[in-house]
Amino acid sequence: MAFVRGAWRILMGVKDALVLFLLLLFFGMIWAALSAKPNPAKVTSGALLVDLGGSLVEQPEESDPVAMLSGASVARQHRLRDVVRALETAAKDDRIKVVVLDLDTFVGGGQTTIQRAAAAVDTIRAARKPVLAFATGYTDDSYALASHASEVWLDPFGMALFTGPGGSRLYYKGLIDRLGVTTHVYRVGTYKSFVEPYTRADQSPEAKEADRALAGALWQNWQDAVVKARPKAQLAGFIASPDAQIRAAGGDLAKAALQAGLVDKLGDRIAFGKRVAEIAGEGDNKQPGSFRHTRLANWIAANPAPAGGQIGVITVAGDIVDGNALPGTAGGDTISKLILDGLAEKDLKALVVRVDSPGGSVLASEKIRLAILQAKAKGLPVTVSMGSVAASGGYWVSTPGDRIFAEPSTVTGSIGVFGIIPTFENALAKIGVTSDGVATTPLSGQPDVFGGTNPTFDAVIQASIENVYGRFVGLVSQSRKLPAQRVDQIAQGRVWDGGTARQIGLIDQFGSLEDAIADAAKRARLDPAKAVPVYLEKQPGFFEALFQGWTQSDPEDSRDADLLTRLSRQRIATLFAAFKDAETLADGPAVRVQCLECPIEPARTAPLRGATVARLLEWFK
Repeated sequence: MAFVRGAWRILMGVKDALVLFLLLLFFGMIWAALSAKPNPAKVTSGALLVDLGGSLVEQPEESDPVAMLSGASVARQHRLRDVVRALETAAKDDRIKVVVLDLDTFVGGGQTTIQRAAAAVDTIRAARKPVLAFATGYTDDSYALASHASEVWLDPFGMALFTGPGGSRLYYKGLIDRLGVTTHVYRVGTYKSFVEPYTRADQSPEAKEADRALAGALWQNWQDAVVKARPKAQLAGFIASPDAQIRAAGGDLAKAALQAGLVDKLGDRIAFGKRVAEIAGEGDNKQPGSFRHTRLANWIAANPAPAGGQIGVITVAGDIVDGNALPGTAGGDTISKLILDGLAEKDLKALVVRVDSPGGSVLASEKIRLAILQAKAKGLPVTVSMGSVAASGGYWVSTPGDRIFAEPSTVTGSIGVFGIIPTFENALAKIGVTSDGVATTPLSGQPDVFGGTNPTFDAVIQASIENVYGRFVGLVSQSRKLPAQRVDQIAQGRVWDGGTARQIGLIDQFGSLEDAIADAAKRARLDPAKAVPVYLEKQPGFFEALFQGWTQSDPEDSRDADLLTRLSRQRIATLFAAFKDAETLADGPAVRVQCLECPIEPARTAPLRGATVARLLEWFK
């Protein structure tokens, strides 16, 4: 018995120790999360430190506590409207002497998104306040923002490399054939190239033509914006022959950027910090290169957006999916409920639909469109504001708009419909598995993923796809007041840049979200100068807010790898996108209005489900 009593005391001691450990861990996590939350009291006179490590997005994805606790890296995301508000309020606040753009770990964002942030930087310059930018390396996205600074600094071991839009994408036809998978494709639209990776080993001439036109327009817009911001920079020569420029600088990439006028100063982070300290004052810790500053998150917390507005703004960002979804993905049920709740609970006088989506599910897109129509049924004017991407399903939800605003670099159109259903009869035959059975109708057991689809089922689905396309064309024809035949000509799944879309009538005028809000106010007979938006969005709960503060904090001592490594990571991300494509192929939806050519923000990397990863690993075996 003494042995049993001793063993029992040991077990109870282990239990108590585990409970104590878990309690300490729990309270430690809460303390860490609270410590990381933005503190509006920590605003000091000096510099506003805009550390944009991560990406700039229309709507940040909600933090995943499980992924964070498992040790997975959490990509930081900065909401565009928060950054814009921070810069514009800093321009008017005498406490802010200088704005620092730390772009060392900035991975980018949509072209229109970055241009809007750059316009906010211009307000700082217009207020006669200096803006200093620093990075170890500049590429297209980071330089599009840095070029608006009054001083652009580059680390002496850094570089500036501009690649422009374009590059290769993966095609799976060879792998699919090798695995024995049959992809049944149903589509309408000459340019609806989303299905091509599953049906071809290369890009079709039609898709290549559309891609070339789109990439050329976006690239020209990028160059025009940079030249306007830095007219003395020898941008054209540096882009045309960067190797010659680097050889002329003796192989020194940083010096080549300096000689081309792309940057103003070469210096490490300490030298840069000393330059900022000349304007903002030295930091309290007296470390070399430190300067007095206010962190971006604290400044945003100290300058909240006005409340109680009458212009409702609903954001449709990310893939449009069926059912409910967290912020950063446009769940059809989630978005429609936010709209309907806003109409029922708030005194709204107008609705603005902010779209930054390449599309997705037809049913979810239609559910969102019907909810928007409820605003019109109540007599509210509806204005659409397109961000970097508003194509396919993103354009579908835009059709109720009384007026559509976009930017020259907005990617829109892609008015086409497709469906993909995989079957595995050949894959099963390779291992000696076949299927057989009886049918009472031509559609019994269809779609038969084990034996393949039959002609009747194929005809039914193709008719359904054509019907949805006809509805899509009809919606666009009615909303844009264009003949259906004309819409069909400019549709066909083709993607357009904002400039061309305006010429062919898919949008009404160029303008930002703020312009769209002002237009909605005018239509509601409100004073645009006094119009205050109210954003219809899910508010994070207590624990979500804690994790959000933790994961979205901006630690100033964390630095990413060099520019070449980051560029390589972006290219490698294309490989992981193949796994996401396989998941979508396996799990649906089967019928989609989605755009392949649309540039996707770096942060939009939805995690794969475990079952999909397991299936893929088995296939590769």
